[in-house]
Amino acid sequence: MNKIVISFPSYTLYQDSCFKVLKKLGSKSIDFIFADPPYFLSDGGITCKSGKVSSVNKGIWDQPLSLKEKISFSKNWLRECHRILKDQGTIMISGTLHIIHIIGVALEEVGFEIINNITWIKKNPPPNLACKCFKHSSETILWAKKKETKKYIFNYQLMKKINQNKQMSDIWIFGRPRKKEMIYGKHPTQKPLDLLERIILATTTENDLILDPFMGSGTTGVASLMQNRKFIGIEIDQTYFEIAKKRLLDVKE
Repeated sequence: MNKIVISFPSYTLYQDSCFKVLKKLGSKSIDFIFADPPYFLSDGGITCKSGKVSSVNKGIWDQPLSLKEKISFSKNWLRECHRILKDQGTIMISGTLHIIHIIGVALEEVGFEIINNITWIKKNPPPNLACKCFKHSSETILWAKKKETKKYIFNYQLMKKINQNKQMSDIWIFGRPRKKEMIYGKHPTQKPLDLLERIILATTTENDLILDPFMGSGTTGVASLMQNRKFIGIEIDQTYFEIAKKRLLDVKE
């Protein structure tokens, strides 16, 4: 696979392995990190998409790993994130029950401390076809800082204002991505733009540098540029990299 780098004044995109790119980034150079790592669920099962039975297989990057392998994978990329994150910076990681608890342990082991456990409740979750458990209707977003950090960015007053002048809780309700967010194609775990905009407004200031090591279709980058932040995105899959590239080109430079 030919590696691709696209660079503009406000953003840089890498089509490559996050492990290779993260090692090239400078220590304490990033203000905020959002990550939506693989859930390792592509095991040949089925799910429901748009009312139809569909395969859960997402790509080779999502193939199942053993518990030991998932722990190692999580600690390796999080260790690099800890190195490149500024002392006052923070990281948010989204995931389902299949990976988020491993990530929680890995965060602690590489030197992070969890600030909040945010629950994203989905307005229109698909039904559970197996009928052997409750319907999956939420994802967890872990928000963490470096353990030694005492002061970090949290725009509390802005979040309170957005929440009708009431203190915002750690329960967030958002629907799926809108059709206009998928005009160039969609990612199987694509997050709604509204969700990423709230995350960025809560944890960063204008001109901050935001990193997404598992960029997917580029939602973090779009939200970053729309809120006058700078962005670095890394995506190993060429198809999703091309979608992200087109989406970011649509945002004014």
